[in-house]
Amino acid sequence: MKRHLLGIAVAAMVLGVAIHPAGAQEAEELAGDTRLACEAILCLSTGQRPSECTPSLNRYFGIIKRKLSDTLEARQNFLEQCPVAHQTPQMSALIRAVSRGAGRCDAASLNRTLQRWSGDDGGEISISDRLPEYCAAYTGHAYTDFSQTRPRYVATPESGGYWVEAQDYERALAEYNARREAARRSEGWGDR
Repeated sequence: MKRHLLGIAVAAMVLGVAIHPAGAQEAEELAGDTRLACEAILCLSTGQRPSECTPSLNRYFGIIKRKLSDTLEARQNFLEQCPVAHQTPQMSALIRAVSRGAGRCDAASLNRTLQRWSGDDGGEISISDRLPEYCAAYTGHAYTDFSQTRPRYVATPESGGYWVEAQDYERALAEYNARREAARRSEGWGDR
């Protein structure tokens, strides 16, 4: 139900029906970047992306500037070409969340960007188990659906934890527990 407005609004745009403020519907075929922007919003609002998303995602992720902040702004500007981008405050928030989080909230990106050094010389690198705010805003937005695909954290930062894709979580957790058990046993053998 929370995706109801997004589904109706973006689907209408993708199907080529523009809804005007006066309430009259007018058949209007969307084309070019306007159509790709609407499709990208829909495709980036879920972790399950069909092959039909390829053209719009290629266009979206093809927007790259020298600085990350410029890239994120240019991607937001691209998404704002969709006529429904500012239809409601929730849609405006979705556009901002998508432009900040899409492509930056998968397990590989989180493991890379959330590394932190603990201690001085001889310290260790750990990976934070806390999602950045831009990922929480993106994956937790009322108009997105990442319930089955949101990356999950294995273990704790203090014990070598890391992010994995949702479909790999059970396997990764079992492997992590097996390594921990093997390490515990090998330490235990030295005590005899």
